[in-house]
Amino acid sequence: MTKDSDFKQVVRARMAETGEGYAAARAALEATPPPRDPAYDPAYEAARAEQERLVGRLFTAGLIERVPARRKVRVAVLLEVLARFEPGRDYSEPEVNEVLLAVHEDFAYLRRELVNYHYLQREAGRYRTVDAAPVRSVVEQQEIPAWEAHWLPGFLAGR
Repeated sequence: MTKDSDFKQVVRARMAETGEGYAAARAALEATPPPRDPAYDPAYEAARAEQERLVGRLFTAGLIERVPARRKVRVAVLLEVLARFEPGRDYSEPEVNEVLLAVHEDFAYLRRELVNYHYLQREAGRYRTVDAAPVRSVVEQQEIPAWEAHWLPGFLAGR
């Protein structure tokens, strides 16, 4: 028999609820994993920490100090820039330039990179965030931060 009085109370509550005996109620509770906070996802938290580490030193007051040469870091910056766009909305090229100019003076480079990494799609002079996260090749996956897989699908869905 357990000496933990809090657990005994939980067992007794289950006994009253289900009509089980003490041993059966205790065994059922011990077999059930403890409830987890549904908002907590360790993989998400680790990916977010990596994202903050990659871009934290590159942004000052919302502006990119310098565009990084390393691809993985550059993509992390692009994901931060992408968050300034509204998913599903069409943008004219001057509107895209205005959003990007608020982040860095080389807006043309950022626009081109967002299209090259399949975050924005361009059609007939209009830009729009992609509808779904791009499928990456094995080579591309090496240069994409883990944050993309955790954040991008929710962002594109409007969450």
